[in-house]
Amino acid sequence: MAGTRLNKYIASSGLCSRRKADELIESGVVKINGKTVKELGYLVQDKDKVFVENKLIHPVKLQYYRFYKPAGYITTSDDENGRKTIYDLLPENLHHLNPVGRLDKDSTGLLILTNDGELANELTHPSVKVPKLYRVTIDSKITNDDIAKMNNGIEIEPDKIAYAQVRILEVDNKHTTMEILLFQGLNRQIRKMFEHLGHNVVSLKRIQHATLNLDGLKRGEFKPIKPQQIKELKNFLNKVKKND
Repeated sequence: MAGTRLNKYIASSGLCSRRKADELIESGVVKINGKTVKELGYLVQDKDKVFVENKLIHPVKLQYYRFYKPAGYITTSDDENGRKTIYDLLPENLHHLNPVGRLDKDSTGLLILTNDGELANELTHPSVKVPKLYRVTIDSKITNDDIAKMNNGIEIEPDKIAYAQVRILEVDNKHTTMEILLFQGLNRQIRKMFEHLGHNVVSLKRIQHATLNLDGLKRGEFKPIKPQQIKELKNFLNKVKKND
């Protein structure tokens, strides 16, 4: 009997990853044709109606965009304080897409927007060491000791150790511009690391996330990610997972 595995069907709705779908199934919140189903290998047929937490779901067309976030916007769909969000810059037909990870209000650069919950989970899950590259300028001269501390780990919060690889681009007595490579996704990680070292961040821009970068994008601009780029991204993620 042909059909689609239940976890894949749920993931294809854009609701979540397959791993999270398994958790939802086992928790008893998934119903098919009115009956609770906890069988992970259940095959969904064309005529079946699948509900998650009493909401009917359907597979959707998966969409992928690159967006160059400018400063002054927060990475959320709504803000109770009335601050500007990235969705103020996006057309309504893209408002259903979610950002993969976040950039704080003052930071700029690459955001991946998608309704592919499984891909978003792989790009952000702590167990998958996905590289993210940033160009950062601070208001002082960095030292070799600072660089060593960032590489070896800085406790930015209780029991939270942040690591970063640093490559100097320009340095003088008043400023240092560098490329910083992260494999973590801790909240405001770079800013907190420099704050711990006594430096202030002047500018912070994400220039690459996994295999995707800002090439061809201007600030505030968005473009669909090409199918070949998605294929390359997924192949890259598979290699990363095998090496972890």
